Amino acid sequence: MKPLALQPNLVEQVKDAIFEAVLAGRFQPGERVIQEQIAQNLGVSRQPVQQALLLLRNQGVLVDAPGRGLMVPVLDLSHVVHVYEIRAQLEALACQRAVERLSDVDIQSGDNLLEQGRSAIESGTVPRMIAADIAFHEFLYRASGNPLIATTMAPHLVYTQRVMGEVLLKDQEPRDIWGQHEAIWQAIRRRDAAQAQNLVQSHLLNACNYMVQRLQGS
Repeated sequence: MKPLALQPNLVEQVKDAIFEAVLAGRFQPGERVIQEQIAQNLGVSRQPVQQALLLLRNQGVLVDAPGRGLMVPVLDLSHVVHVYEIRAQLEALACQRAVERLSDVDIQSGDNLLEQGRSAIESGTVPRMIAADIAFHEFLYRASGNPLIATTMAPHLVYTQRVMGEVLLKDQEPRDIWGQHEAIWQAIRRRDAAQAQNLVQSHLLNACNYMVQRLQGS
C-alpha cells in the first residue's frame, strides 16, 4: 500500500503556498485559480493541489467560480466589520484572562513576538507581516488559558488575513500597528486588565475602520 504519512504534510504545504500567493496578490479577487498551473509551478501532482484547494474553499479563502473551478472572492465589507466586532469582544476577554494567569514563559514569548513583528515590518514582505500580526493575536488567545477563544477565532483569522493582505498591497508604508501591539502587551505585563482591554478593542475597531476605508478606495 502507498505510504500516507507524507501526504497530509504535502497537502498542507501546497495549501500554505496557495494562501501565501493570495495574500501577496499573485491571485487577484475575481481571478480563477487553475489547478494544473499551480501543480506545475509547485512541481507536484494535481492530487495534493486538488485537496489543498478544497481545504481553502472550506475556509472561505476560495469560492466556486461561475461554471466550474474556484476563484478568489471579492471581500464583503459588511463581513469585515462583523469579523472585527467579534474579534474586539473576544480579544478583550483574552487580555483579561491573560492578565490573571500571566507566567514568566508568557512574558518571554510576548517580548519575543514584539521583536519578530518589528523585524517583519522592516522586511516589507506582506505574507511575513501578516503572519507576525496573526502570531501576536494567537498568542493572546493561548495566554488566556481558554482554548475556546482560539477555536472560535480560527476561521475569522483566516478572513482577517485576506483583508490585511489586500490592504497592505495598497499601502506603500504600513501603519505602526506594532506600537499598538506593544502598548497592549505592556498593559498585560503590568497586569492592568482594564487598560489592556480598552487598548485591544480600540486597536481592532480602528483597524476595522481603516481597512474598510482602504478597501473602498478612500
